[in-house]
This record gives sequence, structure tokens and C-alpha cells, in this order.
Amino acid sequence: MTTPMHVLDVAVVGAGVAGVNCARLLAAAGKRIAVFDKARGAGGRLATRRGEWASFDHGAQYFTARDPGFCAWVGEQQAAGAVATWDVRVAALDADGCHDTAAETRFVGVPGMSGLCRRMLGDIPFFAEHRLTAMARDGDGWHLDFDNGDTAACRQLVLAVPAPQAAALLQDTPTLATLAAGVAMQPCWAVMLRFDQALPVAFDAAFVNTGPLSWVARNTSKPGRPPAEAWVLHGHADWSTEHVEAAEQWVIDTLTAAFAQGIATPVLPIEARAHRWRYAQVAQPLSLGCVHDEALGIGLAGDWLNGGRVEGAWCSGAALAARILAAS
Repeated sequence: MTTPMHVLDVAVVGAGVAGVNCARLLAAAGKRIAVFDKARGAGGRLATRRGEWASFDHGAQYFTARDPGFCAWVGEQQAAGAVATWDVRVAALDADGCHDTAAETRFVGVPGMSGLCRRMLGDIPFFAEHRLTAMARDGDGWHLDFDNGDTAACRQLVLAVPAPQAAALLQDTPTLATLAAGVAMQPCWAVMLRFDQALPVAFDAAFVNTGPLSWVARNTSKPGRPPAEAWVLHGHADWSTEHVEAAEQWVIDTLTAAFAQGIATPVLPIEARAHRWRYAQVAQPLSLGCVHDEALGIGLAGDWLNGGRVEGAWCSGAALAARILAAS
């Protein structure tokens, strides 16, 4: 695939929430857009692993809504059946036992978290399994090289990828590279467990404040999911950092044992898988919203620029789209 310069007004690299929301708004304004991502599908950390009997939201577990623009969009998605509230008892597990947490309105994608980004993309051209390996200024635009040998060209470039990945790509733009390199992101190991019967646990999700776990959730309790008993376990950021290169089976065994200890119940899954998120969460996110260098025709978006969270990523993409349109 070779895309002539005059075809793409904007190339968006990264098909997570920030990237696809930016692309959606630019496309709605008449811009010629394409979105590229190294993964096999859109969604980024809004990810869902599906099997024959169960599904697992193994990335972002839910999202909240406070920003007026985001609240309006969430309402639209609810009306369309793509978002639902997750009415769930969320507990806290610590050395003193199990405690209820404060009530909060939590939203999830239906039938899975990953569907939200696919829905936002609509019919925007999307190129999966395209890892950007090099980018260079080409006249008034950018030339892009991907690891599969494809190339593309665009007048404006949006990088909506984790900060460390952005820093590696921005070596020829030192100011932006330094900004991205200053933002640390932490990994997270996720373990997905399926059982042949419901576990006798009084809650459906819990923050874990001791040991190697940080979160556990019964995915089956979310609206629109298959009925098989399915749980997602997230490793603590510090533990995941220490064991980021560990073998998957060891991670499964260790986190499953910690889960069993935390709920004081034997845990015998009939299916167990693991996924490593190398860039799962931002240690100290910035509050810039987004970054746009009008002279270079390049912008940065992502939760790492806007306080973290799904809502922050959505708002970051919206803010960057507005800046690009204002400069057009």
C-alpha cells in the first residue's frame, strides 16, 4: 500500500480511544483520514478477549464520565445500546478482610469494551498490523514507513500511542521526544480465568490492597456478556514491573493463587490465559490535554497527556481534533 500525499489529510497512528475519537471528529469535518495500528484490531487498552463460552475485558475494566462532552457521547452510546451501566458491588480486599467501597456510576461497552473503538471508527479506513517504524518530514507533510513494508504519506500526523512509543518515534523532533520521554508508564499482567460454576464470592469486583494483585472482577456480571463464570485478575503495577518478563504460566499460577487466598476459596479454573500490557497505566499523567505543533503538522494525544483514564483519552483526542481543524 502506498498512499499519495494528496490522499490523506491526516494519518492517525494508534487505534485506541484517543486516536479513534480524533479520527472520528476529523472525518466528520470532511478530512481524508486513515488510522493505523500495530495490533490486529482497534481498541488499544479497551480490549476484549472472546472465547466460545466466555469473554474477558482484560484491559480497561470500566469507565466513569464527568466531562460534559464525554457525558453527552456516553448518553448517545447508551441510547444505541453500545454502553450500559455496570451495577456492581465493588469491594476492597486488604489484610483486614473485605470492605465495601463508595458507590460510583461505572460504564462498560456492550457486548465488550473493545466494541466502542470499532463503533467510533465506523467506515474510516483502518489498517491493522501496521507498526510504524520510521517517520520523516516530506515537503509539507510526512512520509511513514511500516514494519510490513507498506508506506503512507499525509499532510498532518497524529501519534496516539503510549508515551514511551511516541518518544522512540519522535527522535527527529527533540522537543516532543523529550516531553514524551518524561512520562513513565507501568505494565500490568492480566490473567483470565473461566470456571464451570459460579464462585461463592459476595462481590463481583474488588480492589486488592495487598499482595501481587490490584484488581479482580467477575466479567460475567457486566451487561451483555456470555453466562460462563469468567474472572479477570490484574497484577499490581509494582509486581508487574518486577515480573514483566516472567513466563505466562508462572504469572497465571501466581496470580491465581493470590486470588484464591484473597477470597478464601479454592480456585480451580478450567481455562486460564494471561496477557501482558507493557504500557498499561500512566504513573504521573500530564494535564496538557494534547499537543499540536502546527508548523510541523504533528499532534500527540492519549491518556498520558490528560490525566489518565478512558475519559481523559477521549477528551485528548477531541481536543487535538479541534486544534487541527482550527489550524486548517
